This record gives sequence, structure tokens and C-alpha cells, in this order.
Amino acid sequence: MKAVFVETHDGPDALVVRDIDPPGPPAEGEIRVAIEARGVSYTDILQSQGAYQVQPDLPFIIGGEGAGRITAVGPGVEGFEVGDSVLVGAGCVEEANVKASRATKLPAGVDLATAASFRSNYQTALYGMQRGRLQAGETLLVHGAAGGVGLAAVDVGKLMGATVIATAGSDEKLEVVKEMGADHVINYTDGFRDAVKEVTGGRGADVIYDPVGGDVFDESMRCIAPFGRILIIGFTGGRPALAKTNHLLIKDAEAIGFTIGALARHDPAWAARNHEILLGWLASGRIHPYISHRLPLEQTSEALALIINREVIGKAVVVNA
Repeated sequence: MKAVFVETHDGPDALVVRDIDPPGPPAEGEIRVAIEARGVSYTDILQSQGAYQVQPDLPFIIGGEGAGRITAVGPGVEGFEVGDSVLVGAGCVEEANVKASRATKLPAGVDLATAASFRSNYQTALYGMQRGRLQAGETLLVHGAAGGVGLAAVDVGKLMGATVIATAGSDEKLEVVKEMGADHVINYTDGFRDAVKEVTGGRGADVIYDPVGGDVFDESMRCIAPFGRILIIGFTGGRPALAKTNHLLIKDAEAIGFTIGALARHDPAWAARNHEILLGWLASGRIHPYISHRLPLEQTSEALALIINREVIGKAVVVNA
């Protein structure tokens, strides 16, 4: 079977597709899963470069969001059967043995590619809205809204009753963001402060969701509402911003950083509750993960290049040929 390895920290172009032996019978507490779809993300790019906060030892199989069907159940496993569709933390490999305790049975009717595309982005979005204390009727400003975490934030923000202003760098991307429910869209190539002020009657945004950082964060601080909260998700713009505390002081505002990994480590019960909430929303059609690209396993490098080149809207998914 095939697997995609990071063998050096030279980035996505250096990924290696190898034939490896399939896994043996699952051990105590394990299930064997034939993985059919894998979501890839900016995190995978950073790990391939050796630049992520948590780095596996080389060599390792890239990716951590997979969905597939159980092909074998190990001793002591309850609640899973051969043929069940599951969400697992295995990545760009065709089959894997995983701990049953780390697998999630998917609700009936959930497409495997959709399942593989939603978890990390939507967990980030929901946890962000919780940390930002987003309330129905507030204004949510989402930057990088055509990206995975951004588009998920638009989706979740609308579900929670916010008025959503979304920014992206092209009109084509903003058409999709509008279709996903954003109330107002802004091409922020030439800035966004004045447009946000105009839409909000001069008040600014109550919650700002920022996965971009850098200059975008700086400009956001000039259109945040009194008592507003700016959420620091990441730095896809390439530069972590330096928050000017005088701006926070004048606006009675807050800058809030968070990571999904920290939530899982420090409050696993909270993380588990959010996971169940999102699965329920997914099964009932209340959230709508968007997949712009589906590529075969052998083209995992190309999938990550699409993310680097900002061609992906929502999510790129690696599927079996």
C-alpha cells in the first residue's frame, strides 16, 4: 500500500510516496481502517518544513485528518464494527491501525470526503467563537475568509446568529464566501478599515477572527468596536503582529490567542463536547464544509502547493484514485 512521507524538512516539494507493508491485525483496543479521504492544511505545510509547534520525529507520514471504513476490529473493542465509517487521526496512507478510543463513528449519511475536511477547521472556528464570547446580533469580522479556518468561521458565525463581514483577496473567492452566508464581503487588497466602519455605522466589529496576522492585525485594531475581541488564530500573512496595548486600552478591547491543541491537552472534556456539537451540526446539515480541490494520494505535494499558492477555497482533500 502507499503512504506519503516527510523524510526531510524541505517542504511539500520533498514529500516522498512509498510502498509500505499493510498493517497487521489490530492489537488490543485498536481498529484497522481503510482510509478513503484525507484533509490537508497549512499545518501540514509547516510540519513538512519543520516549522510547526509540535514536530514528529523524521520520517513520518504527513497529515492527521482521515476518514474511512473499518476493515478489522481488535480484541477488547466495543462500539465499532467492520464496515463502520469513522473519522481518525491518520493521514496520507491507504490503511492504518488506530486506537479505537481515538476514532469517531460518523453519523449515517455523512460523506467521507466531507468528514475528512471539517474537523480541524470547524473545531478552530467553534472554539474561537467561544473564546471570543460571540453573541447573536453581534458583528463578526472574518479575515482570510476563503481559507479553511476562515470559511468555517463564516459558517459557524452565521449559525450562532452574528452579522458576518468577510474579507478575502479576490472577488472570485468572495463569491463563494457570499454563498456560504456572509452578510457583507470585502476585497481587502486595498484595505478594509473604512468599509468595515461604513457597514457597522462607524462602530466597528465586535469580534475579529484573524488567521492572517501582520498588517491585517494592525488594520483590524483600527476598526474594532468598543469592548471588542480580536482572535489570534495564526500568521498566514507571514508576520506575527505586535499588538499595540494603547489601542486595546482606548477601545476597552481584548486580544485573545488560542490553539486547538492546547484545548485538547488542558481541557479534553471541553474539546470532546465541541466535537460532538460539530458532528451533530454536520449530520443535520447545519454546517456546510466546502471542498474546492480533490486530488489523488500520489499528488499530496500538489495539494499542499495549492494551499501555499492560495488557490484553495475552504479545503483540499486527498482521496484514493
